[in-house]
Amino acid sequence: MKRLIFSLMMIFAGAGVFAQPDNSGDIRGPIANPSPGVLDGVYVREHIPTKKVIPYEFVREADVAWSKRVWRVIDLREKFNHPLYYPLDDLRPGDEEGDLVWRKNPTRWSLWTILRYHVFTGDITLYSPFDPDWFAWKDGDQLKYPITPALYGQGPSYNMYTDSVFAKYVKNLEYFGQLDKTSARVAVKSQIDPLMDSIDNNGNVVYYDREFEWYTAEDIVQYRIKEDWYFDNERSVMDVRIIAICPVVYQMEGTSISGFKELFWVYFPECRYVLQNFYVQSRHNDSQRMSFDDLFWKRMFNSYIYKESNIYDRELQNFRAGVEALLEAERIKDKIFKFEHDLWSF
Repeated sequence: MKRLIFSLMMIFAGAGVFAQPDNSGDIRGPIANPSPGVLDGVYVREHIPTKKVIPYEFVREADVAWSKRVWRVIDLREKFNHPLYYPLDDLRPGDEEGDLVWRKNPTRWSLWTILRYHVFTGDITLYSPFDPDWFAWKDGDQLKYPITPALYGQGPSYNMYTDSVFAKYVKNLEYFGQLDKTSARVAVKSQIDPLMDSIDNNGNVVYYDREFEWYTAEDIVQYRIKEDWYFDNERSVMDVRIIAICPVVYQMEGTSISGFKELFWVYFPECRYVLQNFYVQSRHNDSQRMSFDDLFWKRMFNSYIYKESNIYDRELQNFRAGVEALLEAERIKDKIFKFEHDLWSF
């Protein structure tokens, strides 16, 4: 009897230890359900929409014998990365004049559509790529500047859909689109307004009453990821963990492309509770779909390194250019591979 009681106590204790917080709430991927009584397929696809996050292995600092932080670029113009790019969403005119309706694929979304929607609903926290109070500092990959309704809106229970003050603030900093700076200036009474540009001599806030052009999935050309490679002594394995991810668009100067622009960063472990429930289209078999979390877990994307942790805290483009930068990126990747390989040389 004592053994039975002891066993039950250990089971409940273990359940408490290994239970993972379910931060997903009602987050579920899109399911094909055209109308009541209609099944769009042979069977109900319920695995991915109800899938739970696979927890990370616990790692102690004392067990990490070696680590290296790298930053990568996932170029969506490469064919191998198209599962992250497609299907494209779109903005179409609504019923009212000037109204826009966000149109999405009914059964599967691109990575941009997933991130955008769940940042809007507050399921994912947006981190600014620059200090919103001092635009000169661009160190947002450190996740230092969270942009939330609690800080810049009406309260923690609001989101982009319910908090107009927060929505205007996000629009003004152009995380999800760009403002038309050719519109005429409009003077209004002095008040706190996220679209403020300056204050005139009469104490009035002068701001642009500007049109806003939303970014769609077609505008996203890259994703940048920050990740840590480390060797775990306890498991005797070389492992990698993605820390953050950032969508990137073209930086435009008039009608010409002048570079790339980071929109915002998101904390990847938080995103996993969302990405686990959205399909990635299989290239060969529609019955063997995986989630976006599976895609990143299995490293099924093509990328190149544009920065590694270094004394000078500089990117490769600061001392290499063109083909030489790509060769330097391959050298860094080969160095990580050789470190693991040399550990098993006898």
